[in-house]
Amino acid sequence: MQIAQVVLEALESLNSNKMRSALTILGIVIGVAAVIAMLAVGEGAQNTITGSINDIGSNLIFVIGRNNQETVRNPKPFTMADANALKDPFLAPSIVEVAPVLQATLNVTYSKEQRQVTINGITPEFLSMRNYTVSEGELINADHLTGNASVALIGVDTAKNLFDTTEGVVGQTIRIEGQPFRIIGLLTPKGGGAMGSQDNIILVPFNTAQSRLIRRENNKVDVVYMQALDADSVNAAVEEITQILRSRHRITIGPDDFTVMSQKDIVSTVQSITGVFTIFLGGVAGISLLVGGIGIMNIMLVSVTERTREIGLRKALGARKRDILIQFLTESSLLSLLGGIIGIILGWLLAFIIGKIAAAAGTPFNPVVGLSAIAMATVFSTVVGLFFGIYPANRAASLAPVEALRYE
Repeated sequence: MQIAQVVLEALESLNSNKMRSALTILGIVIGVAAVIAMLAVGEGAQNTITGSINDIGSNLIFVIGRNNQETVRNPKPFTMADANALKDPFLAPSIVEVAPVLQATLNVTYSKEQRQVTINGITPEFLSMRNYTVSEGELINADHLTGNASVALIGVDTAKNLFDTTEGVVGQTIRIEGQPFRIIGLLTPKGGGAMGSQDNIILVPFNTAQSRLIRRENNKVDVVYMQALDADSVNAAVEEITQILRSRHRITIGPDDFTVMSQKDIVSTVQSITGVFTIFLGGVAGISLLVGGIGIMNIMLVSVTERTREIGLRKALGARKRDILIQFLTESSLLSLLGGIIGIILGWLLAFIIGKIAAAAGTPFNPVVGLSAIAMATVFSTVVGLFFGIYPANRAASLAPVEALRYE
């Protein structure tokens, strides 16, 4: 039996029961569309989160003190002296820049508006490492730092909250914990992400924050950002940082009283988490494909029962068991393949709609329909059709011609 003839006969058979075939295909359509949409959401989430992490800079390393120091013997705070030691080119040749940061959420007011805003005390190196730029005004420089200047850079979200505009804010004076600060620059929007909102923020000179806003005992700092020479130097830089701090904190055995994280580590962790999330979503959506496959089996069993006399007549005229088997398998495969094609189109449309809804809600998100997801959905839907069509096809092929012709 030629393939073209088999396919043509299968199409004629399915066409003779349009409503039943359409409802069977619908089960596969829903399953494939769900798989495509869920995988697109998972892939899009991973790209969005890792993109926001990469946007904060390149080849970055973060050092923070450990919050839980119960298991650490004689823990020492992470101080400015530690940060300065990390600048030593002989001890840490793989590090090009070091930027200590003080962080706190403080009360900010302008006229009658009042907000709780994240305040960062920073050095000029921090701005270059984190790729911060201004859409108007100027950046904090070394003169602001040494002069303990009461100046601030403000994010666009903070500007909207305080001034209800993002234009003409440079030169305005805000109060942070009651103390006046003149705005010298409006930060270019960065958007939100895994590191929190990067636009609802105020940056002030480190020395000013240390002396007037965020007082810490023993010159303690909250976090230190460092930049390695290049991507290949990150691991060496982490090792150098660890050795310097262990030596300064006199740690010989046991856990460290600090934590060193690289940008690669964070991206790798996020990718692992979102990968599991994507697999979970795909698995849940895949259940609907199995339900669609069971629907195919059910319909094909009904078809075998209805066409028992036809099967007997075919066998009496010389059709082999293999011919009958191929005929019914072709019908079930066509059902699942057609459902898969329509499901891919519907899944892409669902992913597109999800992206538009997310953008309208103020959280830009771009679901990604990859070729791998399309190929997997197509193959899986075809396999489902074959798998769930085997039993009905085998049952039809095993019918004895005489008994089939007697069937009423």
